[in-house]
Amino acid sequence: MAEKLDDTRAKAILTSAFQAFSAYGFRKTSMDDIARGAGMSRPAVYLHYKNKDAIVRSLTQAHYAEKIATVAHALQGDGAVSEILARAIDAQIAGMAAILASPHGLEMLDTSKSTAADIVAEGEAALADLYAEWLKRELAAGRVRLPDGPAETARTITAALKGIKMTASNAEEFEQRIAQLSALIGAGLEVR
Repeated sequence: MAEKLDDTRAKAILTSAFQAFSAYGFRKTSMDDIARGAGMSRPAVYLHYKNKDAIVRSLTQAHYAEKIATVAHALQGDGAVSEILARAIDAQIAGMAAILASPHGLEMLDTSKSTAADIVAEGEAALADLYAEWLKRELAAGRVRLPDGPAETARTITAALKGIKMTASNAEEFEQRIAQLSALIGAGLEVR
């Protein structure tokens, strides 16, 4: 795969594509726009990515790889259950307000969902697994109460976060709903 052979160029293409999609939207962005932003020719971009859909898939994969790593790190931290959960949720949603603030943010999310549905499903499942493992540890330590068990509670957390992302009409509403959700779940889980 060309992406692995020249990681610097692939990153430049992905960065340029993300900026172009944010500025012009997926449909109006051309491969020329992406190439220009990456400082290379259009044929050079095609050596790395077949088309815009392939770029979106790669962007989605990179997004979930980053989120999985940052959420895993946050869940390893010390503190009260509600604090750890808040840090993990903040890690998971970092950057999302900026996407939603973009005039083409919702289009970007819809495109990712339709073009990379398998990657989104795998990423969401991996995040749910991280939360479930953390909840198992916290349950064993007697720090949480889970009427529906760790796996189901973890799926509810990730589904609620995804639901807010998909329904918030703007960045401010997104941040307010996420903060409220984080506080509610944290308070509901914690044994006092």
